[in-house]
Amino acid sequence: MEWRDQGALLSVRRHGETSAIIEVFTPQHGRHAGVVRGGTSRKIAPILQPGAQLDLTWRARLDEHMGSFTVEPIRSRAASVMGDRLSLAGLNAVTAMLLFTLPEREAHPALYARSITMLDLLGHADAWPLAYLRWEVALLEEMGFGLDLTRCAVTGSRDDLAYVSPRTGRAVSAEGAGEWADKLLPLPMCLLGQGPVEADEIRDGLRTTGHFLGQWLAPSLGNKPLPEARQRLIDLLDRHF
Repeated sequence: MEWRDQGALLSVRRHGETSAIIEVFTPQHGRHAGVVRGGTSRKIAPILQPGAQLDLTWRARLDEHMGSFTVEPIRSRAASVMGDRLSLAGLNAVTAMLLFTLPEREAHPALYARSITMLDLLGHADAWPLAYLRWEVALLEEMGFGLDLTRCAVTGSRDDLAYVSPRTGRAVSAEGAGEWADKLLPLPMCLLGQGPVEADEIRDGLRTTGHFLGQWLAPSLGNKPLPEARQRLIDLLDRHF
């Protein structure tokens, strides 16, 4: 068995004396693991940095085997994040959430394209926090837990949307919320593509996506806790803002 694809490196761990096991996210083969022979060598180890874009050739005797990778570098993202603690936390959150969420060997080309764009934005401080928030919304959508932010679940109006129902994931207007407003999650205007993006909006949006990641997505994956890397990113964003 053999295939060739590109992919973003999600994780790497030592295997034996000289090899490494990597997990990558590819457009055609999804999240896929394999052994890199000599992966701890001076030549290959610098290539195997989380977030790196790699040209991959995978080989195995049988499809169900882990198999081995031959890797060639396409793009390293280390230089854009290593000097910036916040951007590094963003990269770690993206890779951790993909490892947490993606089934093995199941293609998600739309999410792959979105994730590559997200990783490329790291280091651009003005752009990537909002992109990360929208990426989490896209992750929920891809996994079958999309939010409906198009109109109010109570009145049907498209105007004055201000909240999200924690039960249904549907938008609610200020009028429709009424006395239940304090029971609802915030819907920042930046998720509707409206108005300037304020720091509080990013925080509010991550609170809302975090609810659905924790209450909808995580139970579908065996009720595992969300990756600590996500909370570390949120804590750093709070201090940064």
